[in-house]
Amino acid sequence: MIIKNLNRNMSDPIISINNLSFSYDQKHRILNNLSIKVPKGSIYGFLGPNGAGKSTTLRNILGLLKPEEGEVQIFGKSLKGNRKNLMQNIGSLIEEPSLYGHLSAYDNLKIACRYLRLPFSSIDPILDTVKLSANAHKASKKYSTGMKKRLGLALALLRDPDLLILDEPTTGLDPVGIKEFREILTQLQQQGKTIMLSSHLLSEIEKVASQVGIIKKGELVFEGNLHDLDVLLKSNIKLLIKLKNSDKAVQLLQSQFQIDRIDHERLFISLQKESEIPALVQKLVNNQIDVYELGPQKSDLEKLFLDITSETT
Repeated sequence: MIIKNLNRNMSDPIISINNLSFSYDQKHRILNNLSIKVPKGSIYGFLGPNGAGKSTTLRNILGLLKPEEGEVQIFGKSLKGNRKNLMQNIGSLIEEPSLYGHLSAYDNLKIACRYLRLPFSSIDPILDTVKLSANAHKASKKYSTGMKKRLGLALALLRDPDLLILDEPTTGLDPVGIKEFREILTQLQQQGKTIMLSSHLLSEIEKVASQVGIIKKGELVFEGNLHDLDVLLKSNIKLLIKLKNSDKAVQLLQSQFQIDRIDHERLFISLQKESEIPALVQKLVNNQIDVYELGPQKSDLEKLFLDITSETT
């Protein structure tokens, strides 16, 4: 699938990535001329299949990796030469949180406060935000995966940053844990924070994100809001036709229409516009091919995401 880039001109993006390229070695380029804009106050869902370059992009944004080409700007300032100051206003959760398992959530946060030279007074409100107050003094090694993730988020929130960068934060969580994490992110956005989080699951991102970027093989293939993505979905009409003599129908139609799949006596066809449907049916009827059923395929954003990122496109 070829997809147009819906990148918007934003006057006040929190993150602006311009023509970023990165390779771990000379043979394999991970990011290729990547440009992204994350609007202020948004939850930006950064999507792509495993190996697409999501984590590498986030590490470049945080200055953990150095790009070969291009520039990263955060809060309107270039990351190059300003990283130390910029990181003061950014919280991140890139890997599994590094916790002292024998210590409680409260004591883990106390150690981090000492290191960051922050007052302990911020700990209780943060524990309340991440829904750990009831288990604040329980050893973190006894926490569930979801509780550990929320404690990692608490560590990222200690400086009360305006920007949060989270890499696959709900991986390994059960449906209840995912829902809790999603509610916390929504609350943080309502408090004015900008959140960029990566995932390979559109089904989760679409429930929380206000903006979406999709990456494939190191290149941005879509950027826009969920409405933009839905419009794109509706512009790509998928038909299911049940008929007799599918082989003859394929020979008749394949030069004019895109046939996605054949399943016994059913054809799955893509159309660019609804006005093509009467001509398609008429062609079948004129050639003595009986049509028993015709209707839209069940289609959703997840299916579109899979189409966009498919290795065959």
